[in-house]
Amino acid sequence: MPDFYACLRPTRRPARLPTPCRAGLRLLLCLLSALLGLGLNPVLGQTLAGGVTHSLTVRPDGTLWAWGDNSAGQLGDGTTTQRTAPVQIGLATTWQSVAAGSSYSLAIRRDGTLWAWGKNDAGQLGDGSTAQRLAPVQIGTAATWQRVAAGRSHTVAVRTDGTLWAWGANFVGQLGDGSANSHTAPVQIGTATSWQSVAAGDLHTLAMRADGTLWAWGNNRFSELGDGTTNNRSTPGQIGTATSWQGVAAGNGFTVAVRQDGTLWSWGFNGNGQLGNGSINDRTTPGQIGTATTWQSVAAGSAHVLALRTDGTLWAWGDNRHGQLADGTSLTRYTPLQMGVLTSWQSIAAGSFHTLAQRTDGTLWAWGFNSQGQVGSTALLPVLQPLPQQIGAVNSWQRVVAGGHSLAVRTDGTLWAWGRNAYGQLGDGTTNNRSAPTQVASGTAWQSVAAGDFHSAGVRTDGTLWSWGNNQSGQLGNGSTAFQQPAPLQIGTATSWQRVIAGSSHTLALRTDGSLWSWGNNYDGQLGDGSTINRNAPVPIGGALAWRSVAAGFRHTVAVGVDGTLWAWGDNQFGQLGDGTNLQRTAPVRIGTATTWQSVAAGNGFTVAVRTDGTLWAWGWNASGQLGDGTTTNQSTPKQIGTAISWQQVTANFFHAVALRAEGTLWGWGQNGTGQLGDGSTTQRTTPMPVGTATSWQQVATGIFHSLALRTDGTLWSWGSNEFGQLGGIPSSSPVPLLIFGGGGVLAARQATAMPRALRLVPNPARGRVQLPDLGPSATVQLLDALGRSVRLGTGAHFSLDALSPGMYLLQATEPGQAVRTARLVVE
Repeated sequence: MPDFYACLRPTRRPARLPTPCRAGLRLLLCLLSALLGLGLNPVLGQTLAGGVTHSLTVRPDGTLWAWGDNSAGQLGDGTTTQRTAPVQIGLATTWQSVAAGSSYSLAIRRDGTLWAWGKNDAGQLGDGSTAQRLAPVQIGTAATWQRVAAGRSHTVAVRTDGTLWAWGANFVGQLGDGSANSHTAPVQIGTATSWQSVAAGDLHTLAMRADGTLWAWGNNRFSELGDGTTNNRSTPGQIGTATSWQGVAAGNGFTVAVRQDGTLWSWGFNGNGQLGNGSINDRTTPGQIGTATTWQSVAAGSAHVLALRTDGTLWAWGDNRHGQLADGTSLTRYTPLQMGVLTSWQSIAAGSFHTLAQRTDGTLWAWGFNSQGQVGSTALLPVLQPLPQQIGAVNSWQRVVAGGHSLAVRTDGTLWAWGRNAYGQLGDGTTNNRSAPTQVASGTAWQSVAAGDFHSAGVRTDGTLWSWGNNQSGQLGNGSTAFQQPAPLQIGTATSWQRVIAGSSHTLALRTDGSLWSWGNNYDGQLGDGSTINRNAPVPIGGALAWRSVAAGFRHTVAVGVDGTLWAWGDNQFGQLGDGTNLQRTAPVRIGTATTWQSVAAGNGFTVAVRTDGTLWAWGWNASGQLGDGTTTNQSTPKQIGTAISWQQVTANFFHAVALRAEGTLWGWGQNGTGQLGDGSTTQRTTPMPVGTATSWQQVATGIFHSLALRTDGTLWSWGSNEFGQLGGIPSSSPVPLLIFGGGGVLAARQATAMPRALRLVPNPARGRVQLPDLGPSATVQLLDALGRSVRLGTGAHFSLDALSPGMYLLQATEPGQAVRTARLVVE
């Protein structure tokens, strides 16, 4: 989504005045507003902007800086190279304001000229073409541009004469010219000369006139136009009769606005609580948010909102899955929540899933999702990591599993979890995502663990069975379908469980007598009990058969008997059962006659297996090359992959597979869009490719879009997508503000090629004390809590953590003559 922000931002927070004075001041402001609408004002600057995955800012010295995704040239530095820290764009010092669209950018200079760059497939740059631009190009020759706003692929702007102009995509009427025709150059919208400010949502547009009226047009599927209907509009339509609107922001299908009396209003889509009214019900007309009368400005992202009050406090609500609300959590908020206690916030901007804000001291802060480097802090990594990276310094890991999240057991029997936690699948009693391994419950007795898409299960050394996370299909096996369970809960009283296996939303477990049990989703017969009825408690499978290895895929199950026979059941749409048909099976059917099967793994519609002779076999869906046979052709019976006879272990998930050979090498194939194969690229592979050159790999696990592996020295490594922190190393999002620019300049990078070293913390997580081995004795260190408050100060390379509560903190280190470095620290 593009950047959605309030159109009016005062350059400083006004002092609080007595009530009579405030009333007089409001009258004066109204008169000034009318004059400004007549074109008597200078260009006012929106100095922050966030796009889908990039960010922009104009600094007080008039320089322009950009960072984040640059695949379409949206940063304007003449390249398509991603930048994870701010880089200056050109040498000009006359930039005034910026706007960020989906993958393009615009800016106004102090001389009133308009410039644009980036993606231009719909003509959204306005230069008369659809050619991509890697550096700013001037739009026309006019020098009277006053304000500009960018949507997904359309642009709207106001000139100093009060006229309104638009260009770019127009398929739902978002340009407002009465047609559905796109335009590659600015076209005037109507003849009115009293337009004052504009805001662009994903597919809708809003504008205010000097008389305080608010107008909207474009997409209205969710009533984001606020006119009481769901009918699209191709020309501006007035919203109600109010003449007191002050500022407006447009998100993805919703709108938020401030009136001159300081009240806050919202309407449109509310699936993530972004309307701030305490519900998830959409609104077709403006509805007031609370009763406060001190709101000053507002900004809207894809599904989250931020707002400033006149006292300089910052508030946020809506979607928070990536910490974009800066409250230290990933919890959705349905009403405005104050962010910290600071009263010095001055201006705000929201990208799709990240946020930018400036304080009165000139410092710039950012937080939220850093998928393409858009937060701009060296304390975070981009979401895609296509090469293995070590998770911390611990060397006592014993076993690892992965689904939509990650779980691992240490040699002392403790269980650790990290990644997405929306359903409590990490088992730490919360629903907060974790970007570093967090211990699950207490105790040191975990023997076997399994991770599904959104649930987890484990067996303890005493033979008891436990589960936690999402339970909508009964996959926890606790006799109910209660929505979720955020901490391990014992299943029954049996003490003979040996191993547990998790599919997408079904679960299986082996007992010490070799019997197999299953429960959860059974839509395709994947439980194997002869029915398609979901089960919320364990049921026995396969009669007298005894099992050696079991694997659960998205909607099918495969197992190897102790006699080396292979069996399968469940969905068979792509031939993933391997019986030569596409028929669904609700009970185990034997696959072929071989008795040399050793182990098996199941992904989304495909199966891979190893035989006792070390050969590798695969069958089922092959659209992404996940079978590894060099083709993308489906197979309905087992097919040998290559000629190697040293395969030892194989694992699969969604559309990729990774396997271990006897010599300790690791190989991957299939889908690789998030770098989950670990070969340093995002290129799909149809045959096994080596994961680096290491020969010390011991065990491997595949998640939906990431992979994990253990080495023989007990270290744990990860690669692929880190969207929810599932890689367990340096996070890709921050739920607390990170300092990007100091009052005097950029912290993360002084120029495009100069980035400070990452701040190393050893160990991390830490308990009692943490070392910062790269720091000298003169370094100053500050510890901040999850709300950005200073907790403790120190100096040098050793920092005490005594008496600190467990949780996530930020360490900021400064050495003379060097930029501030920030790193996230988990205190155990």
